[in-house]
Amino acid sequence: MNVKKELQGLTPYQPGKSLEEVKRQYGLTNVIKLASNENPYGSSPAVKEAIIKELDRLALYPDGYARVLREKVAQHLGVKETELIFGNGSDEVVQIICRAFLTKGTNTVMATPTFPQYRHNAVIEGAEIREVPLVDGRHDLKKMLEAIDEQTRVVWVCNPNNPSGTYVSDAEFSEFLRNVPKHVLVVSDEAYYEYVTADDYPQTVPLLSEYDNLMVLRTFSKAYGLASLRVGYGVASEAIIRQIEPAREPFNTSSIAQVAAVAALDDQAFIEACAAKNKQGLASFYRFCQQHGLRYYPSEANFILVDFGIEGNEVFQYLLERGIIVRSGNALGFPTSVRITVGSEEQNEHVFAAITQLLKEKQFV
Repeated sequence: MNVKKELQGLTPYQPGKSLEEVKRQYGLTNVIKLASNENPYGSSPAVKEAIIKELDRLALYPDGYARVLREKVAQHLGVKETELIFGNGSDEVVQIICRAFLTKGTNTVMATPTFPQYRHNAVIEGAEIREVPLVDGRHDLKKMLEAIDEQTRVVWVCNPNNPSGTYVSDAEFSEFLRNVPKHVLVVSDEAYYEYVTADDYPQTVPLLSEYDNLMVLRTFSKAYGLASLRVGYGVASEAIIRQIEPAREPFNTSSIAQVAAVAALDDQAFIEACAAKNKQGLASFYRFCQQHGLRYYPSEANFILVDFGIEGNEVFQYLLERGIIVRSGNALGFPTSVRITVGSEEQNEHVFAAITQLLKEKQFV
């Protein structure tokens, strides 16, 4: 049998090694995973209680409309319930957008390197991919505007950008929005929104009332610590949500994910504490990199991209053999870098010690 030709050149997403796999392969007892930008502090204690209460209802289909979660998120953001769409992680919302808007003969504009699922899903739909290289790790919005034409349907702004951690400022994004043609959907993907500390980071949700071609993506997988439950969402005008809803699979978010997300959203004190610890952790990484002459991008997320000046795979393998799982930049478009999730203070110190030893062995210092 032959699959559609768009799939023939694609490879499935390759997740990082699991904790158990690394322990088994290298004979280790303690391994820390800092590869997927998960919350090292887990999730709110209220989440576990909510899940336990839901366990007696596993035989029932979930609420396909996610009404309780929808009401909670709408209240939290100050938007209408009809301006929300939920997905099995924000990845699925990306897929829904591509399925709804992209076909052969259309094109989509994005930065490169950036979150790979924009490109992946657009390729499957047969659309032309127009990628604009980052400049110093940041979106080149001027060149992205120049890449837009009458056949452009979606333009993606990953903010903060994954994998560089850089961000588009409020002034930059507002000017960009003013200049994007109205027939083009602008997607602001804000998976790391809760970690952002920059004063001039754009507050996009209020802009939805002004721009009916804007959509904002958020997730419960990062700061809220619900990565295993897969729940994310998009916010846009009622018209856009109504147009793309038919592309959403029924019952696409589980009952457990919905109640967990409600409980997590209610505990904003937990989110604020995690964000504060992340800020401290990033500051520690900055100091360490500066002390050892390592280049890095200042990050508004819960990870940092560090340039070692040698093959990222080599650094990845060195740390892996010492029980530290990070993400090689070779797979991210930064071949001499690694992306490291900001962990707990203890985890970060373990990383610093291993990197210090690496630098000594490679005679970088």
